[in-house]
Amino acid sequence: MSHAAASEDALVDSFLRHLALERRLSPRTVEAYGRDLKDMAAWLDQQQLGWRQLGQAQVRAWAAQRHRQGLSAKSLQRRLAALRAFYRYLKREGQVDGNPATGVRAPKVERKLPATLDVDQMTQLLELPGGDPLALRDQAMMELLYSSGLRLAELVSLDLADLDLQDAMLEVTGKGGKTRRLPVGSKALEAIRRWLRARPSLAAADEQALFVSRRGRRLSPRSVQSRLAKRALEQGSPRHVHPHLLRHSFASHLLESSGDLRAVQELLGHANISTTQIYTHLDFQHLAQVYDQAHPRARRKKTD
Repeated sequence: MSHAAASEDALVDSFLRHLALERRLSPRTVEAYGRDLKDMAAWLDQQQLGWRQLGQAQVRAWAAQRHRQGLSAKSLQRRLAALRAFYRYLKREGQVDGNPATGVRAPKVERKLPATLDVDQMTQLLELPGGDPLALRDQAMMELLYSSGLRLAELVSLDLADLDLQDAMLEVTGKGGKTRRLPVGSKALEAIRRWLRARPSLAAADEQALFVSRRGRRLSPRSVQSRLAKRALEQGSPRHVHPHLLRHSFASHLLESSGDLRAVQELLGHANISTTQIYTHLDFQHLAQVYDQAHPRARRKKTD
């Protein structure tokens, strides 16, 4: 290895040490930064350039080449972020004057629409047979996930005290420790009441969790996932069912009926409305139809 190449590598090594020791990032994250910068270093080597000679035009050329070679927009975004962080560090250390990666944007990542079940499929899924305690528990969990759009972590952390049967309300602690009060639908309320009558036959005397395992303790997220998948299979569901699928279905069904994005954001506990907006795409055709029929300047004149 030439002295120049060793010097270029030393800049990256020094940056990775900074990430590990000063910023205390996890070894996996530091490793990921190293991999991303290694790709750019290989490209620079081909161009016979060093880190200090890299300009914005070359960063654009590299990004365009990698995109043409099939690198996904998401991976490209990550590599550009690593490059920007690296140059911020080099600038701080007085090694460079500017940041050539600033202003270079990767193509937009296509957001995948969340999978959902339609209302008929959901009805079929929730009609669980069996009246033993475990069947009653599973039905109550599934009804509640769909009724209130809960995240898996929110469901398993529920305590008996979080449930207000009188007012049909639920207090949930979501991401970032934020609490929100949610309505509980009548079907879910019925299912929960049936489960609460059966719960003492499973729950340990001192257990506060709303949903417990056959051993009497709080149910784990993994158990909820496997029970849901098993029940869906038994009900002949057309797709793999997981807790988030019920949350997605709750959001899209509510939005289709109400069109109230802010209310759905509130119910889902999304900090940012852009997260909720993904659901607007699900019913876009319906919205476009309504627009064409209702907007005075959208109606097309019939031609003879």
